[in-house]
Amino acid sequence: MKRIAIIECMQEISSFNPVPSDYSYFGIQRGAELFSQRGLNTGVGGALEVFEAAAGIEVVPVFSARAGSAGLLSAEGWKRLSTELREAAAAAVKNIDAIYVSLHGAMGADGELDPEGWVLQEVRALAGPTTPIVMSLDLHGILTDRMLKQVDGLAIYHTYPHVDFADTGARAARLLLKLLAGGIKPTIARVTIPALVRGDELITKSGCYGDMIREAQRIERDGTALAAGLMIGNPFTDVPELCSQAIVMTDNDPDTASREAVRLAAMFWPERHRMQGKFITLERAIQQARTMKGPVLFTDAADATSSGASGDSNLIIAAVRDLGYPGRVLAQIVDEPAAAAAHKAGVGATIEVNLGGSLDPDRFPPMKVRARVKLLSDGAALLETMRSPLAAGPTAVLTFDRTTVVVMSRTVSLFDRAMYFSVGINPQDFDAIVVKSPHTEFHMFDQWVEKNFNIDIPGATSANLPTLGHTICARPVFPLDDGVTFTARPAIYCRG
Repeated sequence: MKRIAIIECMQEISSFNPVPSDYSYFGIQRGAELFSQRGLNTGVGGALEVFEAAAGIEVVPVFSARAGSAGLLSAEGWKRLSTELREAAAAAVKNIDAIYVSLHGAMGADGELDPEGWVLQEVRALAGPTTPIVMSLDLHGILTDRMLKQVDGLAIYHTYPHVDFADTGARAARLLLKLLAGGIKPTIARVTIPALVRGDELITKSGCYGDMIREAQRIERDGTALAAGLMIGNPFTDVPELCSQAIVMTDNDPDTASREAVRLAAMFWPERHRMQGKFITLERAIQQARTMKGPVLFTDAADATSSGASGDSNLIIAAVRDLGYPGRVLAQIVDEPAAAAAHKAGVGATIEVNLGGSLDPDRFPPMKVRARVKLLSDGAALLETMRSPLAAGPTAVLTFDRTTVVVMSRTVSLFDRAMYFSVGINPQDFDAIVVKSPHTEFHMFDQWVEKNFNIDIPGATSANLPTLGHTICARPVFPLDDGVTFTARPAIYCRG
């Protein structure tokens, strides 16, 4: 029997969120608890399906830490998390034949700006130089030199909005089985591209980025490459190696790996201008929405909790009130004090609270509202796509004027309708809906709204990238700097 260990460590952060995250943000699974991901649309779920269907394979579940997107992980939180992960790995990787590591790639901690690199370096030190290690990564990850020096292979998400979590884990697992079978000498070419991108052209079903991804998929499927991808990083994770990059892995063929990585990068660079956010001012969006039959969507990408924002922006809620938008408005917000006040008062009560700005008051001045408590919940839900749990803490539905707000105590991913559905609300019953995510799957909103307004307002995850204030990432980089040039220089990684 070949014994394959599974280790997972996933979080995406925004360096511009003033609220640090900590150990409590993570859901921890130890040992056999990882098997609870069987059948889920997660990297580990996809890998388990492949490993458990293969003859002669014993899965050794080690450790999983998964957190929603948030602010920089605190030094204390990272110390505890990294210590637990290393101890679990040290106890489990003896007599292990191979290791699958499920990562996001856009973590960041106080004192350790490359947590994934640290994880892989520690796992490599424990496992020894010859044990095959394959990782999976979000295409928004920041793949670093230290990470690449530890691994034998990788698999990268190919969809955005992401739906291929399990598929990516399965691709990583199949690659690891090939490495275990022997006769393969993995060679990875990496071309870094000094560009940060956002916007609708990144939607892989319809945007130009998707056309490039399909080239990466083609060379995987036709055998040119063992793995390929175009990683666009997370522009909100301000770390030294933040960039976009083309990655191609071959079997002992550095020339092909280099040529294909350069070709993918050459496709990407001229499109960097297209792959930027296209905005409308909040006032103009509301003026236009007033004249539409609707419904309309107000996209608050600047406060996208799934990208690491605090979730407490009230700017759209305040504007529709102040500008007298006449329709029924539905919104979400993270505001623990307001949720607590609602739970204390009870359903049917009328309360006066400050709404919004409880976490990031410099960007979002709290607004006073007199609201009716319509419904209370424990904040538990399941994501539509992944069916993984959300835990928003004590949650309340508040109504005032013609506005309904789902008020949560904790940040959770809001890239679908899960938190609306969990309190019995159907967004299609409203004239204007606020979504704190840059994109959602087409059927969730865009299929039935008259217009999706991408609002240009402040926030820790604003797609108006030059406004964020990067201080750590390598410069120059587009669009933060003018006159950025690019020459493709492939770097080759080959272990053994």
